[in-house]
Amino acid sequence: MKVLVIGAGNMGLAYAKALIKSEYLKSENLMISDTDAKKTEELKKISRFDVFTNLEDCLPHADIIFFAVKPYHTEDLFKEIRHLMQPDQIVISIMAGVTIQTMQDGLGIRKVVRAMPNLPAQVGKGLTSFTASDEVSRLELSTVENLLSTTGKSVRLDTENDIDASTGISGSGPAYVFYFMQSMMDAAKKMGFSDHDSKVLVSQTFEGAIELFNKSDLSPESWMKRVASKGGTTRAALDSMDDNNVKDQIEEAAYAAFNRAVELGGNDSDSDNE
Repeated sequence: MKVLVIGAGNMGLAYAKALIKSEYLKSENLMISDTDAKKTEELKKISRFDVFTNLEDCLPHADIIFFAVKPYHTEDLFKEIRHLMQPDQIVISIMAGVTIQTMQDGLGIRKVVRAMPNLPAQVGKGLTSFTASDEVSRLELSTVENLLSTTGKSVRLDTENDIDASTGISGSGPAYVFYFMQSMMDAAKKMGFSDHDSKVLVSQTFEGAIELFNKSDLSPESWMKRVASKGGTTRAALDSMDDNNVKDQIEEAAYAAFNRAVELGGNDSDSDNE
């Protein structure tokens, strides 16, 4: 099995590095392609996979092709490579807003997987949701799932609408966490803590809370009840959030990302990859 990653940006390179470290591929079976000459020269120094600038030299030899380019490049790219595509090749798109139908029509192929990774994939803690066209067999789906899971965990979803919904939760979700962390760090600095101490206070608090959550069957609500005693400091903070409808605002933010993902799917030319 030969795998080609088209696009050596942050996410494409994250997958390439994860794949080459996995048990599923040998270095000679992984190819990566990018149009940026400076970037390809840097990639060649890594020497862990074959690097190409011309897709004619690599695409026909790939069994599975990751598309990790900016969505606004797709129309020109599809026209350029359509004649190189083979019917049995499997395409995995990690491009936001580009639908399975768009991929099938643009490339003239049927086996398409649409995936939505998130930023922690860069450190092996990512979550990738995915769905596939009917032409992808169960065995092929198993292979795809193994490849996607090299950057963390993967979840197979039933429909593309589910992919759009997952964008609002896991795809964009890390930014919500960073937003909350930044707010807490800003508060810490206003209280007199240094930048370093503010970062340690917040990052360790998040890491510890996630560890507690993952190692128990308790819901976040149950953990809040354990931490917050009546009349205490934590209850004061939670009451303030409730009074300011923070929970509703977070839900609205997630739906805003979901709705935008749906909009992008209806107008691929305007979509971005964030």
